Amino acid sequence: MYKITVGILGMSCNMCESHVNDAVRRAFDVKSVKSSHRAGRTVIIAERAIPEREIRSAIAATGYEFASWQCEPYEKQGLFAKLFG
Repeated sequence: MYKITVGILGMSCNMCESHVNDAVRRAFDVKSVKSSHRAGRTVIIAERAIPEREIRSAIAATGYEFASWQCEPYEKQGLFAKLFG
């Protein structure tokens, strides 16, 4: 799994976050997506690494400005991961 952190400029409220989250879910098969207008970022958890250009295109379609992209391997943390990992 991968954790993709995308910097996004222009989000100013919870509806902006929802708009971006919905666009990401429509464009990609993701496990989770969470946006924060205060932090100016969206964090995506997905099975595959989503290329920067694909995310840039999906964000551009929302009207918000793509600012940055970071992709790193992700390992789920939790009780079972700690017990059986």
